[in-house]
Amino acid sequence: MIYPVVLCGGSGTRLWPVSRKAFPKQFAPLIGDHSLYQSTLMRFSTGTFAAPLIVTGHDFRFLAKEQAADLGIEDARVVVEPEGRDTAPAILTAALMLEEDPDAMMLVAPSDHVIGDLPGFLAAVDRGAASAQTGAFVTFGVAPDRPETGYGYLELGRQADTPEGAAVPLKSFREKPDRASAEQMLATGGYLWNAGIFLFRVADLIAAYETHAPDMMAPCRAAISGGAEDLGFFRLQAEAYAGVPKISFDYAIMEHVDNVVAIALESDWSDLGAWDALWQMADRDDQGNAAQGPVTLIDCQDSYFRAEDPSVQLVGLGVDNVVAVAMRDAVLLADKSRAQDVKALVDTLRQNQIAQADEYPRFHRPWGWYETLCLSGRFQVKRIMVKPGGVLSLQSHMHRSEHWIVVAGTAEVTIGDDVRLVTENESVYIPLGHKHRMANPGRLPMYLIEVQTGAYLGEDDIVRYEDVYDRT
Repeated sequence: MIYPVVLCGGSGTRLWPVSRKAFPKQFAPLIGDHSLYQSTLMRFSTGTFAAPLIVTGHDFRFLAKEQAADLGIEDARVVVEPEGRDTAPAILTAALMLEEDPDAMMLVAPSDHVIGDLPGFLAAVDRGAASAQTGAFVTFGVAPDRPETGYGYLELGRQADTPEGAAVPLKSFREKPDRASAEQMLATGGYLWNAGIFLFRVADLIAAYETHAPDMMAPCRAAISGGAEDLGFFRLQAEAYAGVPKISFDYAIMEHVDNVVAIALESDWSDLGAWDALWQMADRDDQGNAAQGPVTLIDCQDSYFRAEDPSVQLVGLGVDNVVAVAMRDAVLLADKSRAQDVKALVDTLRQNQIAQADEYPRFHRPWGWYETLCLSGRFQVKRIMVKPGGVLSLQSHMHRSEHWIVVAGTAEVTIGDDVRLVTENESVYIPLGHKHRMANPGRLPMYLIEVQTGAYLGEDDIVRYEDVYDRT
């Protein structure tokens, strides 16, 4: 049996403004109707695989659970890291949670990659499983078709008389190269792009940690033994997990074990690490342009245009080799050759304390989402969606009062001791300081407009008394 272990905690700032700290790229539908995370889970929906084990952060636990449930995947186990400690602790934690089945294999995969050929991917996993059963550590790569500087590389060892598609001994891992080195590796051959996907037996992996990273064993075991089931998640114990060294899996384990083999994925693949990668994967017109959303182009070439908000029309006129991404609260315009530098741009925004660096215009919560439509000195207008069965916390505010107008569905509203149903086109008023909550008792999403008035409108002006999501 193969256990998929899906790593779902990164932020993907090179795809800003669509990917941000509050809503990273793996949860966004960047290609097609499903998010990258959902597409990853769908790859493991065959009978070959056991139920997936998903490792994610506290802020994304409900998104991970909800997007899996949208696919009908109810048996996924979601493990919550109290804080990100890079990939080595996350993978060890998953292995320790599977060690009761030591001969089983675990397939570690990022949650934000695109793999075009599913049968080809599954065939490569089958070939890898044959090697992993003998004790090998299998890593997967992709044959390069251009001198890419945004990927790490796998340097292959002996290849003579090796059948096509078979496992090849790995000589070394190579960091992301400069342009000249990438061109040389492409010309020389014998290299694969590092896809960051690994396969091995559980017992072999734990033994490798005991040999090469023994200082991780005790704190990871303590984080599991001190952890607890919580609202359908398994939450690792925070104090113990904070003591785990912060290091990547490649550095901690894969660069030290001897029996590493590489298998080539016969498929289109991308880690969608930057906007130029989206352009590479997208369908393009005769002028080499890729466009998504309400976009109009005149005399443009080799460019990527994306409009996320249906009310925003993005127009390109006479530009070449650019990336233009428009959202309701932020616009990116960049030379396509500088796509890898968007991460530095986000760092600059953070230094300047610009909220859009990390915050997303739509704030996702376990009960649904909200977005600000208008914000002024003493009033704010929000649109709120509460999913079926969603319940907001019982709360009060010290500095603002609120009006709620239901525009679709039915809300169950509590104000003090009064509980009532508020239907479409009805409204209620919540005076300053009064305890209140809303819930959606129906089977369809409920939408309402909230108008806040007061001297202070920040999200931290909330006193919670009860919360079904344990946020008190």
